[in-house]
Amino acid sequence: MSDLPKKPPSRKMASALWSNAYVLLSFTALFWAGNSIVGRAARDLTPPVSLAFWRWSLALLLLLPLAWPHLKRDWPTLKANWRIMLLLGILGIGAFNTLLYSGLQSTTALNAMLLQAAQPALILIMGAVLMREHVSVRQISGVIISLAGVLAIISQGDVMALLNLNLNQGDAIIAFAVLLWSVYAVMLRRRPSVHPLSFLAATLMIGIIVIAPFYAADIASGRYIVASRESYLAIAYVSIFPSFFAYLFYNRGVELIGSAATGQYMNILPVMGAGLAMLFLGERLYLFHIAGIALILLGIFIAQGTIGSRFRLKRQPR
Repeated sequence: MSDLPKKPPSRKMASALWSNAYVLLSFTALFWAGNSIVGRAARDLTPPVSLAFWRWSLALLLLLPLAWPHLKRDWPTLKANWRIMLLLGILGIGAFNTLLYSGLQSTTALNAMLLQAAQPALILIMGAVLMREHVSVRQISGVIISLAGVLAIISQGDVMALLNLNLNQGDAIIAFAVLLWSVYAVMLRRRPSVHPLSFLAATLMIGIIVIAPFYAADIASGRYIVASRESYLAIAYVSIFPSFFAYLFYNRGVELIGSAATGQYMNILPVMGAGLAMLFLGERLYLFHIAGIALILLGIFIAQGTIGSRFRLKRQPR
């Protein structure tokens, strides 16, 4: 009998979970759905830029004790790949959530999460544009149908709103944020081969530096966080769950199954988010929401006949 010590059950379970992309991405979707709920609920308590700044700053403080040894070892690699790191930090940390919180000032959490359902279609487009990946007629058809669903949600089912460019400002901001996130998801495949904690810490640092001038401008203009228990709880939630855990889980998911397959699975986000929005915020589900999400999912179903098998073979460098 071997005298080697056996792994404790808790370590074996943690190792199994860390190797299961779909479990990790399910928690990611739940935490990010909660992010939109909290961002909408706290819109009168925390200015968007302030919420984003403190979210990432506190998340970095939580992360650094764990990431520091890996960060020191991986620093030369991160420095050598500073261009892609800068781009990923700006898109994934600096821009996306700041724009998301800004959009939630004037649109519902339900709209925000349903618009994010267009990410798989946009990831496909960005993959073709940025990575020169082959796109079939079937995939293009799926993208067009999905984008029709996005337009149905943005216009609230009123085509004339699109023709007259009379769109909700919050929806337009979030649609732009989703576009930027799709670029981030595709470009993750070019991230340097470093430890996940090193990568996350470095992108957080870049994002905080990008947001800091805008936060300073907010303070100078008199836009402060309301000092209340609700404000602090909102900041605590978005710092721990959608930031520290969800980004770590998402990046690991891309590493395991690739950006397109990850994007496909993240369609559970609007489903979770719609339920949370109706449960906690009392938001209503309208016919145009149902029509929009049906078109988005139909488009994804049409496109994924070729997306799924091809992208599951691609892995992030370890």
